[in-house]
Amino acid sequence: MKDLAKFRGVFVALNAIYDENDELNLEATKELVKIYKSKGIKGVYACGSTGEGFLLSMEERMATAQAVKEAAGDDFTVIVHVGCASTKESIKLAKHCESIGVDAVSAVPAVYYRLSPASVEKHWNGIIDATDLPFIIYNIPQLTAFNLPYDLFGRMAANPKVIGIKNSEEPVFGMERFRTIAGPDFVIFNGSDEQFIGGRLMGADAGIGGTYGTMPELFVALDKLVNENKIEEAKALQFKINEVIFDLLSCASLYGAAKQVISLRFGIDAGQPRSPFLPVPCDDKVKAIAAKIDRFVAEL
Repeated sequence: MKDLAKFRGVFVALNAIYDENDELNLEATKELVKIYKSKGIKGVYACGSTGEGFLLSMEERMATAQAVKEAAGDDFTVIVHVGCASTKESIKLAKHCESIGVDAVSAVPAVYYRLSPASVEKHWNGIIDATDLPFIIYNIPQLTAFNLPYDLFGRMAANPKVIGIKNSEEPVFGMERFRTIAGPDFVIFNGSDEQFIGGRLMGADAGIGGTYGTMPELFVALDKLVNENKIEEAKALQFKINEVIFDLLSCASLYGAAKQVISLRFGIDAGQPRSPFLPVPCDDKVKAIAAKIDRFVAEL
């Protein structure tokens, strides 16, 4: 059996943080990583969708990975998304991640060209073969337009270096299929925040999510309830979490709203998302969301 303990638990999909000049604020990023570490989070997933990875330059992605690893130390798991449109650039990012000692890399299928499963397999294997790091598939068909075939997944999961999948597709049915195909010695990360409990019950044994960053305490508590098989209590907490997610989604942009809530709750200026995402003001609506989270945390 592989030693996968450090990949099981609650992982925050880390927001990118910029200053007023739209430059990376790496010091604020480091402080936020340390805060999550203190909240019982198992680790972070950097430069993914929430991390605005496709809006960052190669240099910015490498700088972010470096800063996150420095803040995490050796007792907090760091997974870095290295997916790019080209295999060449993905490999460059993966090799950099290996050089700084991150725990694993992850990648979506090559984007934009709507490639065949054979091309995606070639892309992923190119990244995997370039380093000795563990690899985690990132399946998010609603953004990539690539529906991961089960036969391709089976071939990927058979590679000892492929240790898991971040499954962000919306039906939880896939969790069961991936678990059945890959077996127990494989990590399935639930990637749809609003159905964390559903994903866990259908086969996921971990979670990576963007809204976790606004309310890490609630997701840590939810994970604990599922682990203890306290399903009715878990369901009640999931409903509270979903109320917050619904509020965040009602703002001009999810990432803008999340960053404002993070700023209010943790005292870090998380800034605004990068264009073309819309900015979100720190108005009464956002303050009410932060206050609601604080109330739910106090009720734990």
